Amino acid sequence: MIYREYGKTGKKVSMLGFGGMRFKNVGDTETCVAMMLDAAQAGVNYFDTAPGYMGTKSEQVFGEAFREFQKRGIPFYSATKTFKASEGSIRRELDAQLARLNVDHIDFYHVWCITTLEDWEGRKKKNVIKAFQKLKQEGLIQHICVSSHLIGDQIRELLMEGVFEGVLFGYSAYNFNIRAAAFDAIRKHNLGCVVMNPLGGGIIPQNPGVFDFVRTREGETVVEGALRFIFSHDEICTALVGFGNREEVSQAVKAVQGYSKIPAEEMARMREHIKDSFRDLCTGCRYCDECPEGIPIPKLMDAYNHKLLYGKEQELLDRLSWHWSISKNLADRCVECGLCEELCTQHLPIMSRLKEIASIGKNK
Repeated sequence: MIYREYGKTGKKVSMLGFGGMRFKNVGDTETCVAMMLDAAQAGVNYFDTAPGYMGTKSEQVFGEAFREFQKRGIPFYSATKTFKASEGSIRRELDAQLARLNVDHIDFYHVWCITTLEDWEGRKKKNVIKAFQKLKQEGLIQHICVSSHLIGDQIRELLMEGVFEGVLFGYSAYNFNIRAAAFDAIRKHNLGCVVMNPLGGGIIPQNPGVFDFVRTREGETVVEGALRFIFSHDEICTALVGFGNREEVSQAVKAVQGYSKIPAEEMARMREHIKDSFRDLCTGCRYCDECPEGIPIPKLMDAYNHKLLYGKEQELLDRLSWHWSISKNLADRCVECGLCEELCTQHLPIMSRLKEIASIGKNK
């Protein structure tokens, strides 16, 4: 395993991190713990979860794994998050998290999911900074971090606050061009930088032909190429992969084991192949899955990805029919309440896409 400095904290974290959002069967605790043990024994020491990942089940699985790590003397760092903003609500949530995770402190604690600067200002007014600083003084958290879905100058403004020691945001081989401002701030303040969705929430491995340009050597898979693209950024200390099964852990570990930095000219070649439309792909975080009309929005947005990737309406319809086994007419239920777009961390035009899907369905 390769380790990098997490900003100016003095901690060295594994270049590959374990994300707890995508377990295939979180109810199978034994298998999930085995996955985490596989990663830890390969040298992964950064483990990230959140209280909203599969309810609290992800944190509970992490707690069982952490208990096993402690028994075996395996070193690890814990990372989790909170949406809460007031001191009392944060403390209550943190107490529950410490119990679920079987630890006496959180190493990297995140102000979770900042989607707009207005959102951030609202949390500051509730004294979120003061609350985090107090928890750090008490030793209940080690480092104050932020999870952000802002892009461009907005994320730079957030990171210039001088409060945070590290940041977590989405980054992959198809959206590098929207993160330049973030990397400027990371370098200026020497922040720890962890990236989520380095495989596009599964988009990259599911579409190897489209993303073949990330491969830079003979015999390399698109998973290895996409991760090595991330690893080749000096600003990034950890690429956080959401693992579903043990095979996926093995594949990602292999990407680290065979890693050597991609030459600058190769990076430039890869960027030339990245289309502007890639930034509009849904990464499948499922935060939008709260539709009051019962529309399975994540599935419809996944199908829409296929239209963007391949430029064909039939690809969208085939994805709905053959992969998801759902009706192409579900998008008609949309009443444009706007909740899905409020929840979308990527600020995607979900309602207009639903209209388009509904229109396509009527024409087929």
